[in-house]
Amino acid sequence: MAQTTRAAEITRLIGNTPLLRIRMFESEFPRVEVYAKAEWFNPGGSVKDRAALSMIEDGERRGALTPEKTLIDSTSGNTGIAYAMVCAAKGYRVKLVMPANVSAERKTLIAAYGAEIVYSDAGEGSDGAIRLVRELVAKDPDAYFYPDQYSNPANALAHYEGTAVEILRQTSGRITHFVAGLGTTGTFVGTSRRLKEHHRPIQTIGVQPEDSFHGLEGLKHLPTAIVPKIWDPSLADEIWGAPTEPAYDLARAAAHTEGLLVGHSSGAALWAVHRLATTIKEGVVVTVFPDSGDRYLSTGLYGRK
Repeated sequence: MAQTTRAAEITRLIGNTPLLRIRMFESEFPRVEVYAKAEWFNPGGSVKDRAALSMIEDGERRGALTPEKTLIDSTSGNTGIAYAMVCAAKGYRVKLVMPANVSAERKTLIAAYGAEIVYSDAGEGSDGAIRLVRELVAKDPDAYFYPDQYSNPANALAHYEGTAVEILRQTSGRITHFVAGLGTTGTFVGTSRRLKEHHRPIQTIGVQPEDSFHGLEGLKHLPTAIVPKIWDPSLADEIWGAPTEPAYDLARAAAHTEGLLVGHSSGAALWAVHRLATTIKEGVVVTVFPDSGDRYLSTGLYGRK
């Protein structure tokens, strides 16, 4: 794991996260192996470290990001934390637009890295943050580097070159199914694109909330949302809508039975993995746990009986 090596900079520890065996469905489906990428092992605590670093370094290479400019983007939290961490290490200013109702932990973490926060209307969700950041950039385009995580190919490329390659190596190429949540869609698109190039067919399943009114932070209900430009529906063999409360229940079950404190979207991924397991006789299923549950403690995810 990268975390055990010597590194000249915190950003060098991004990626090469562990692949954990998940056994909570083993008694019900003994011939289905389930694994999850533990993305909270990234130094910023989430899968978004990968995309943030990729987009920032792409901006540096193109000359679009310079010390004179401020990085600005919309975020529901995790990408913002990742931007703030990477830019603190590299010496760039950061301004982030996020819905006012994101978890207190995410707000605190972003502020801890010294980033400026602009809050958008909580009722408009991530789409409201997208609209507001576009307004701010339009008013003063020369002041900002706007990577636009929903449209930037470097987002998905981080997973094409990193996450997918790690999964293939860690499973010795045995993976048969890939399950991941849909937010910016970068994780799913980049990973699936590379897995589809594997010599054996690998089924890919995208997971979104079952409707527009949900409690699954970080995920988008694509039919009713601003669809990310990087989204490629041809890469999804199936797209399933996860219900909020069962996802919460499975996140809590992972803590109780696996010792894994995970967030809302990991619960949604587990819901999809269980649904998949009911339809296949055997297989090697890999999913992504985007972050840890410790940044959702104030939301009540782990406070309910």
